[in-house]
Amino acid sequence: MYNIIFYEKNDHVLSQTRESVPEEGDGIKLKGRKGNVVSVETGEDNIVYILVDLAKKIKE
Repeated sequence: MYNIIFYEKNDHVLSQTRESVPEEGDGIKLKGRKGNVVSVETGEDNIVYILVDLAKKIKE
């Protein structure tokens, strides 16, 4: 199990515990927003930092 921390630019988006780690370039959906994995960095123990590029929110 991996503790995965998702970031967009410098903002923390989501933390999750997962069995697998997404790879660079993978499509991902977080909090109802689609995006792509930009980079993956491994930290201490089972902590993985993932930089994502999410689609812009459309204001109505």
